[in-house]
Amino acid sequence: MPVDCERPIMPVPLPPVSPPMPSLSVVILAKNEARNIAACVRSARFAGQVLVLDAGSTDGTPELARAEGAQVVVREGWPGFGPQKNIALGLATGDWVFSLDADERITPALQQSILAALAAPGPHAAFRIDRRSSYCGQWIAHSGWWPDRIVRLWRRGTARFSDDLVHERLLVDGSVGQLQGELLHESFHDFESVLAKVDRYSSASAQALHARGRRATPLTALGHGLWAFLRTYLLQRGILDGWMGLALAISNAEGTYYRYMKLWLLQRGSLPRP
Repeated sequence: MPVDCERPIMPVPLPPVSPPMPSLSVVILAKNEARNIAACVRSARFAGQVLVLDAGSTDGTPELARAEGAQVVVREGWPGFGPQKNIALGLATGDWVFSLDADERITPALQQSILAALAAPGPHAAFRIDRRSSYCGQWIAHSGWWPDRIVRLWRRGTARFSDDLVHERLLVDGSVGQLQGELLHESFHDFESVLAKVDRYSSASAQALHARGRRATPLTALGHGLWAFLRTYLLQRGILDGWMGLALAISNAEGTYYRYMKLWLLQRGSLPRP
C-alpha cells in the first residue's frame, strides 16, 4: 500500500505538567531546649528545610536537632526575639516559611493543611493558625489562651518580624488566610519553668518599655498586676480552667507586676541597663 508522504503527522498530545510544589522552610529558635527540640524537629520533617538557629546551648540541643535531620546554625549571643527570628528568616531558602518555637509541635492535621495551602494559597501572602497551649500538664481552654490565633506561615519576602526584644509581631505585606488544624504549645512543664520564664520575660519587657520612655512606680506595678489577674481569671474565664486557671492567673499577675517593678528599678538606676 503506498504511503501518503504529503499527509501531515499529527503530534501526540502530552499530558499536562503540574508545577512543582513550592518549597517550605521551618525555622526554629533554640537555647538549652534538650527537653523539647527532638519532638519539635520531628513534627516538622515534612518540610524541605528544617533550620534550627541555636543561641549557644550547653545542654546538647544542637546535637539532638542534627540527629533528627535538622540543619543547625549556632550563633552566640541573644539580640532579642524579634531580631533573632529575622536572622533565622534570612537563613531560610524555601518559597514559604513557617516559624516554629522549640516547645511547639505541628500536628498531622495542621501538616496536611499547610501542604494544601502551599499547593493552592489563593490570594493570601500568609496564614493564621490556632495554637493550643498547656500549663503544667493541662491543656488550657480559656484564660486568654484559647483560641490563640497567630500568623506563622508566609510566602518568603512578604513578611518580617518586628524588632521587639519580646512579644515580637510578624509584619505581613498582604492578605492573611486561616489554616485548619492546631499547633500544640507545651509552654510550661512545671512551676520551675513558669518562674524562670516569668523572670526572663519580665526583664526583657521592662527593658523594652524603658527604651520607649515608659515610666512606672510601685503603685502602678501593683495596679497592672491586679488588672492582669482579674482579666485572666474573670474576663477571660480562667475560672473555668479549674485550679490551673487560678495558677495561670496568678503567674500572669506576677509577670506583669515584676515587669513594671523592674521598669521602676531601671528608672532609679538600681538595675543594669542592656
